[in-house]
Amino acid sequence: MSLKIYNTLTGGKEVFAPINPPKVGMYVCGVTVYDLCHIGHARSTIVFDIIYRYLKFSGYDVTYVRNFTDVDDKIINRANELGIKSSEVAARYIDEFNTDMGALGLASPDVEPRATGHIPEMLEIIESLIEKGKAYELNGSVYFSVRSFPEYGALSKRNIDDLRSGARVDVDDTKKDPLDFALWKASKPGEPEWESPWGMGRPGWHIECSAMGRKYLGVTFDIHGGGKDLVFPHHENEIAQSHASSGSAPVKVWVHNGFVNINSEKMSKSLGNFSTIKDILKQYHPEAVRYFLLTSHYRSPIDFSPQAITDAHKNLARFYDLLSTGMELGVTDGSNADPSMVEKFRELMDDDFNTATALSLLLTELKKMNHLRDDMAKMKKKSDDYKNSKEKLLAGIASIKTLGGVLGLFGLEPGEFIEEFKSEKLKEIGMSADQLDATIKARAEARKEKDFKLADTIRAGLDDKGIKLSDTPEGVKWSVSFD
Repeated sequence: MSLKIYNTLTGGKEVFAPINPPKVGMYVCGVTVYDLCHIGHARSTIVFDIIYRYLKFSGYDVTYVRNFTDVDDKIINRANELGIKSSEVAARYIDEFNTDMGALGLASPDVEPRATGHIPEMLEIIESLIEKGKAYELNGSVYFSVRSFPEYGALSKRNIDDLRSGARVDVDDTKKDPLDFALWKASKPGEPEWESPWGMGRPGWHIECSAMGRKYLGVTFDIHGGGKDLVFPHHENEIAQSHASSGSAPVKVWVHNGFVNINSEKMSKSLGNFSTIKDILKQYHPEAVRYFLLTSHYRSPIDFSPQAITDAHKNLARFYDLLSTGMELGVTDGSNADPSMVEKFRELMDDDFNTATALSLLLTELKKMNHLRDDMAKMKKKSDDYKNSKEKLLAGIASIKTLGGVLGLFGLEPGEFIEEFKSEKLKEIGMSADQLDATIKARAEARKEKDFKLADTIRAGLDDKGIKLSDTPEGVKWSVSFD
């Protein structure tokens, strides 16, 4: 099966055909660095991290570019609030972004350009648009003439005659047409500024991505991504200015991820349900957040709730419990992965990067391997059945580890993860490690005194709290229920 990707521009899935295979150029709109990142940013960055990882897993030579918007009205306003320079605001929140995304296990893009480092490239495109009659200068600012580009609206499926100036359109009474958008803004007192043929000023928002995409990936490249909120006007404007400047469509495939809702409501500061990544990671394991965000198809909305993250954490613990067995048996990589399992995974991911079904496949394999592990505990280790079962178990664990790695999962040391999960379970039930140890000793003492009724009562009480006891030749061991 060939990889198919949903193209926002055409409104359907298309077989992916890179311009210069096996090379792939992918540009993703990054954050405007004026504040801490929220869970919506986490979803977008993780979506494209997975796409990047899967393309590489599929044998493509990927150049992944993700920018920082480090000059913008929001950054300037925040700088004025804090009484510092815009560049200081940008630097602060770039560091915060890197901290958050590092915790979520993101792979680093190949290039992470900043808008302010590409002013010459922006000016070059703007000048070409003026020369071609697609843009005009007015009082030191430069605007793109939207009606000069007949294809405007193709990405967002909007009719240019139906568009009206408003919240999503740059309103400025000096423009020739309300639909026109700023390529260059004349400087105002106290704002960062650069020299240009039209006087001191700064770039508009949309031009930066056209300039950086072209510089690092060429006039036309394979994939451009971002959240659905960027389709209009940002990406629509990108297409217009890039195409009008070069004469060629800038991108083959446009990819957009869906929104995150909080407890079934749209995330919004005004509703009081706005959650930063930092706040979320104070409550939940970062890999559980990542796992949760992969449980829905990237184009669908996803509902963030405490229960959903808790369920994701429990599933992770189930996987790590099996992987700890794999470590004991010598599974350290995916060299022994089951080819049929890998092929099934590819089929699912080739269908527009369907992580939800890919995770379901891994969960099914997890259940099979756990049953196999339980059955092996009842077999004689020198029997042929045990040897055959062990071979299947090793292949299954190797497959889970390898394919989970493509999703950015299961990269932690299994034993450490399980111990941390056990500690959190004890906190949840209000029991310290010393208290549990004392309870286990009390049960042992009851057994020694042949008070089996008391021993069974103690064991049942722990079982009700999700603590499982196992009597082994090495002594009593405890584990936690993942239910």
